[in-house]
Amino acid sequence: MKISQEFSKHAFEYESYNDIQKRVADKLLSHVDSKPKHILDLGCGSGAICKSINWKYTHFIGVDFAPAMLELHPKSLTIESIYGDFNDTTLFEKLKTSKYDYIFSASALQWSMNLDESFKEIKALNAPISLAIFTSSTFKTLNKTASIESLLKSKEEIDELQKKYFDVNFEVMTYKLEFTSVREMFRYIKHSGVSGSRNLLSIKEMKQLMREYPINYLEFEVVFLYS
Repeated sequence: MKISQEFSKHAFEYESYNDIQKRVADKLLSHVDSKPKHILDLGCGSGAICKSINWKYTHFIGVDFAPAMLELHPKSLTIESIYGDFNDTTLFEKLKTSKYDYIFSASALQWSMNLDESFKEIKALNAPISLAIFTSSTFKTLNKTASIESLLKSKEEIDELQKKYFDVNFEVMTYKLEFTSVREMFRYIKHSGVSGSRNLLSIKEMKQLMREYPINYLEFEVVFLYS
């Protein structure tokens, strides 16, 4: 298991809610030595992977379950963005009708309701992978301070599951994103999508957490699986 760290010292900017996700997408692409022509992106969002690809490809399929995100995704004759939920096995039956040279998933599979099944379905597509999954150590200090249990799996749990289906590199990256104020930090949490859109705290509890939060950054831990 390879563990790396990256520390972001720049202050948070309002329009940069997806700063970490962009860096995750760039790292996923850095693992690709070839120039795949037929690409699948599971949980494509607004197109972080698609926008970062710097080679010509024949067909790019981006799948997401958020129509608003798909509206923002790049569009062209070679790009197909489709509505679909990787928690729905019928999606994979449709995907199996095509062949892929490479499968990506950036910052999405942590929301799989059954990661074991998702890995099984991805394996069945028979293509090299580059996947990034946020772990339960994301927002570690925040969750501890607020006594919130993470919905996400630990890196050990993800590793145990992926070994059933893949023989790939397994790397853990930790990121830290600094903010100019606690208020900006919580605005980021609300808009970034990393929190799973949970509202577990009352207004009173949130104000107390903002007063007591001991650091000026958020932690992220991301598992990378790549062929």
